[in-house]
Amino acid sequence: MGKLWTLIIQLHTIAGPVVTLLYPLYASVVAIESPSKVDDEQWLAYWIIYSFLTLAEMVLQPILEWIPIWYDVKLLMVAWLVFPQFKGAAYLYERFVREHIRKYVTEREHHHEVHQNQQQSKKSPNGGKPKKKFVDFITPKKGDQEAY
Repeated sequence: MGKLWTLIIQLHTIAGPVVTLLYPLYASVVAIESPSKVDDEQWLAYWIIYSFLTLAEMVLQPILEWIPIWYDVKLLMVAWLVFPQFKGAAYLYERFVREHIRKYVTEREHHHEVHQNQQQSKKSPNGGKPKKKFVDFITPKKGDQEAY
């Protein structure tokens, strides 16, 4: 029983890095090289969620030390995120992360546009109209009525 227990402990120790890092690294490289975007989304979602999990684990380390099965629970959670049969990372990203990211990105883009327009109107010598860029002269947008 002692040798079997030692083998189980050794496999358990190796399983963590293999499931959390080695296989996702390999699958990410394969996903980048494939023409499909579905697997790209799965692995980008995995790395985002795994990063959140790692940061949360760092912050909560003093509490997690008191939970004896934390490593096992984490290993099972990450296995659910990783294994292609479940696609847990893509599911969690779609269900919980995407709406917050889109909200943040939309607010940030709006704030950036307002700030740019304010800066342009302060600097613009033509009465607050935005400056035309050289690219605008080369490729006018549809519906532009101005003659260049």
